[in-house]
Amino acid sequence: MGKKKVMIPVENVDLKTVKYKREPIHAPHLTGFGLKLFVWVTEAPLIGSLVLSILKKQNKMNEMLRYTVIPERPMFKPEFPLQEPEHGVVVVGEDDEPIRRVEAALKCLPPYDPAYLSNTDSSPYLYWKIRDYAHAYQAGLVTPSMVAEHVISGVEEFNNKTPPMPLLISFNAYDVRKQAAASTERFKEGNPISIFDGIFVAIKDDIDCSPYPSKGATTWFHEVRPVKGDAASVSKLRSCGAILIGKANMHELGLGTTGNNPNYGTARNPHSLDRYTGGSSSGPAAIVASGLCSAALGTDGGGSVRIPSSLCGVVGLKTTYGRTDMEGALCDCGTVEIIGPIASTVEDVMLVYAAILGSSPTERISMKPAPPCLPSLSSFESSNALKSLRLGKYTEWFNDVYSTDISDKCEDVLNLLSRNHGCETVEIVIPELDEMRAAHVVSIGSESLSSLIPYCEDGKGPKLTHDTRTNLALFRTFSASDYVSAQRIRRRIMHYHMEIFKKVDIIVTPTTGMTSPIIPESSLKLGETNLEVSGYLMRFVIAGNLLGLPAISVPVGHDKQGLPIGIQLIGRPWAEASILRLASAVEELCLESRKRPSTFFDILKVK
Repeated sequence: MGKKKVMIPVENVDLKTVKYKREPIHAPHLTGFGLKLFVWVTEAPLIGSLVLSILKKQNKMNEMLRYTVIPERPMFKPEFPLQEPEHGVVVVGEDDEPIRRVEAALKCLPPYDPAYLSNTDSSPYLYWKIRDYAHAYQAGLVTPSMVAEHVISGVEEFNNKTPPMPLLISFNAYDVRKQAAASTERFKEGNPISIFDGIFVAIKDDIDCSPYPSKGATTWFHEVRPVKGDAASVSKLRSCGAILIGKANMHELGLGTTGNNPNYGTARNPHSLDRYTGGSSSGPAAIVASGLCSAALGTDGGGSVRIPSSLCGVVGLKTTYGRTDMEGALCDCGTVEIIGPIASTVEDVMLVYAAILGSSPTERISMKPAPPCLPSLSSFESSNALKSLRLGKYTEWFNDVYSTDISDKCEDVLNLLSRNHGCETVEIVIPELDEMRAAHVVSIGSESLSSLIPYCEDGKGPKLTHDTRTNLALFRTFSASDYVSAQRIRRRIMHYHMEIFKKVDIIVTPTTGMTSPIIPESSLKLGETNLEVSGYLMRFVIAGNLLGLPAISVPVGHDKQGLPIGIQLIGRPWAEASILRLASAVEELCLESRKRPSTFFDILKVK
């Protein structure tokens, strides 16, 4: 008796009474044999249930979900009210050929200056951009085949390190050379397909890319789910002439935030090889940060594009739920995941986004997406759009980070935006952040388990890594009523955010609550579970997934250890153009604060 709580109807919550409070995460940090023993305990019939029940009680999971009366109706996938049109944008057609959308995106960019190709000291950017490669190919300075040899050499260098730290799980040098030769011939004939012709792109291992298997970084998933062709997003990039170099490393099945992978070796952060990349899109972020690829595709169900992008010092875009077609991804039936681009610059993220966007037929009916738009970055109207932006900041949440280096750097960016562009920062309050976290865990956990349980029951479970098995043991304790309660909370949190977006245009936070953590030596063979670290890494990303909102991580500098820091911009539903515009402005303001990683490959080498 006395366990029941009753939530006030969401429209009656007085925001003036909301106090910021973050409950600590109670869970052991385990690696090596300790983790192996813990998995054995959690999977044991009686003691496992007891241990997990204690952990859930310590973290108030049942209190927030099972024992609480939540008056709102469940929202089983994101539902968005009608949105105001964006300003200073170009509308592109979902049904247009990807090449046409990419051409439209190119027209939205500032004029291209090729001068620094021959004088890299004059370049304001740390990385070669897609337009740099295209110009170098067209001018005959290099060929895609020449660049391919540098890419292959770099990938093999990572593969041959001790201990293994592969960026790619599946890689075929012959196939890369074959694609590059075809691209070289097209340039020789003066007939490149698009700006993407000859551009090297990596694909996360949970997205289909023929002829490679999709393992999800497991040792067996490709055996039960053969690849029949390219995923929808991959097919669009291939049709533009992109060279798809293989399947990038990841945290197994996307169920982790560090990128740890005992199956194939853990990808390392190019800024510091003894540290994690972040996950789960570890390989995609690391391969872009190292300079070996212009872009990569990742999936994002709990920050899995934005977290590694932030930790590796690159740009990662999480699109609105339903904006990109999930067909051909292992996580194609959930309600929190998207496929999104990672690139070294906002410009390149925008080009990849233009190529891959387009809702599935089902989502067009159920989600009714607004027409996709791109920001016109070179227009006077775009400059005016920046001046009118109101940026939401929840100060107590914003400052709740492991090191003040992060919040200070992000605060500096807000001040620069105000000083240089006239953006206004507005104080906001977001209630029930702990409840949002619990609702996300139950949602993604239940949906992941639903997809995996047939294979686990068929004997594949013991072949998963220990941290994945720990997660699945927890997910098995979630009940149907927990899942429904989580969806009721989703509706409440959506209401709060839609009310906030009546006062502001974009919500600004740090991307992560900490910079790249050190990889414990003991985690390399048997894995690691550290939910305190996961809590810091996921602190600011969850709304983008539970509510399906678009969000982008942009690098803004480094902490005192030289590790990258990212700022996150969260937009209204379908407002990718608005966050891309602001991201471009942030990037320009922070160019001098960025540093190349210590492990970097200059694969263009035009001199």
